[in-house]
Amino acid sequence: MLNKLRPLVWLRQFRLMAVAIVIVTLVCLRLLLPVRAPGVGTSAYFLGRKRISEISLYKLDLGWPKFPSFFTGQVFAVAVDPVDDIVYVAQRGESVPKILMFSEHGYFLQAWNTTSIEMPHGIFATSTSPGTSLWVTDVGNGKYGHTIKQYSRSGKLLQMLGTPGIPGSSLNPLQFDQPAEVFISKKGDLYIVDGDGGLNNRLIKLDPGFGVSWMKGEKGDKASQFYIPHSVTVDNVGRVWVADRGNKRLQAFDAELGDWLGAWASCFTDDGPSSVRLTYDNKYLIVAQLNVNRLMFLSMPPIGSIGTCHVADTIQLADGVKPHLVDVSLKTGAIYVAEIGARQAQRFVPIGKK
Repeated sequence: MLNKLRPLVWLRQFRLMAVAIVIVTLVCLRLLLPVRAPGVGTSAYFLGRKRISEISLYKLDLGWPKFPSFFTGQVFAVAVDPVDDIVYVAQRGESVPKILMFSEHGYFLQAWNTTSIEMPHGIFATSTSPGTSLWVTDVGNGKYGHTIKQYSRSGKLLQMLGTPGIPGSSLNPLQFDQPAEVFISKKGDLYIVDGDGGLNNRLIKLDPGFGVSWMKGEKGDKASQFYIPHSVTVDNVGRVWVADRGNKRLQAFDAELGDWLGAWASCFTDDGPSSVRLTYDNKYLIVAQLNVNRLMFLSMPPIGSIGTCHVADTIQLADGVKPHLVDVSLKTGAIYVAEIGARQAQRFVPIGKK
């Protein structure tokens, strides 16, 4: 009987020894190997180093767009139609369509080209009477350059601001020199940053009839001065935010009168802001930093003094991606990023939004 039980005892001892070996191995691996990176698409994953914030606001949508092969040029700008949920993408290159159109679900809709667009820089989509339109800032040096143009959804030219092919600083007639971006408010006012390395370094407000309401700026680093004003947005309490790229700061102005409200520079020690937009919930400013391949989320200040900037979250993109300009869907909350280095647009979605 004892001889019959002996193999069972050995088997039980062998199993206990095997379990002990597995446990010791796992403990050693946990101590010796680095901590596994967070899930793909979270801010910590893209950061690739110690986080400077304790929250993750957005994650990458790996399924957008469905067919990235439609990106055939350098992607410079994105714009989201606030009503029809269309994502416009502007690209540069020889023999490539200047404008691509995707759905927010990632499906390719159509592409169009026109000889009246030379070098698209910034784009902005509106849905006002009589219908959807796309505004394009053109920094080309040809006969259609130094202008801001309005197109129908299908690519028909509707309006051209500036003196085509002639750079200048005049307000009457209105002239531009490499206008970087235009933002159009719900009231129909146009806010233009004019000076992507050209003669001008200024912020101009036009009324809905395209008359000049006010103008701020000249080249410099003092209040209301700019060095390459590259992007502009308006928040929900009537402040205009300008990405003063060359001076490595954001400047804020009163949207109605143009009064200077302050500047944020402490968040931009290594690179200036290339793009600025507001998140769908009005809680954060989204800032793209081209040279360090980063998106930052800055907490919105309350009404009154803008105080100093506070970084709520960051997304570190891969080297060479070069995020240029961004836009936001007010319906889904998604952020779209135009990446001139990666030659693509990417979509980031808010974590926890239903």
